[in-house]
Amino acid sequence: MKENVRVWDLFVRIFHWSLMVVVFVTLLTEDDLLDLHVFAGYGAGLLIMARIIWGLVGPKFARFSNFVYAPATVISYLKDLRNRDASRYLGHSPAGGAMVIALMILVLLIVVTGLASYAAEHSAGPLAAYLSGSPRLIRNVLSEIHQGLAGALWALIALHVGGVIYAGVFHHENLIRSMLTGLKRKL
Repeated sequence: MKENVRVWDLFVRIFHWSLMVVVFVTLLTEDDLLDLHVFAGYGAGLLIMARIIWGLVGPKFARFSNFVYAPATVISYLKDLRNRDASRYLGHSPAGGAMVIALMILVLLIVVTGLASYAAEHSAGPLAAYLSGSPRLIRNVLSEIHQGLAGALWALIALHVGGVIYAGVFHHENLIRSMLTGLKRKL
C-alpha cells in the first residue's frame, strides 16, 4: 500500500464542508425561512471571501496557482478522462480546479444578487441604501437572476458530485474521505 500525504489542510476541509452546509440551507429555505436564508447567504459570502484570501496565501495545495489551469488544459484533461487515459493529480486535477473556481464564482454571484434582491424587495441589507424602493421590474429581474443562478448551482453541484465519484473510481481513491482527512495516496 502506498504512503499517504497530507494534501488538504484543515482550513480547506472546514471551508468545503461549511460551504456545503450553508449552500444547502440557502437552496432549501429560499423565501420560506427568509431570515435563515439571508443568514446562510451571508455565511456563504464570508466563506468565499476567506477562501479567496486562503487561495492567495495558504499552503501549496490550497493556492490557486496550484490548481488553476488554462482552459485548453482543462479540456485536454476531460478528453483524457473520457478516454480513460487521464493522469492522477495529488492536488486538484485541471477539471477539479475548474470546478472549484466555477462553484466559487457562481456562489459569489448568487450572494451578490441575493443582497441586491433583498435590498430591493425588503429594504434591508448592505445594499438597501441603493436599491430600496426599486420599481417592480427591477425587483423582479433581480429575483429572477438570483433564482436562475441558484438553479444553475444545483446543476453544478450535481456535476461536481458526479465528477468526484467518476474520478475517484477511475483513479481508485476515495476523494470524499480525502476531503475529510486531508490525506491522499502519494503519486
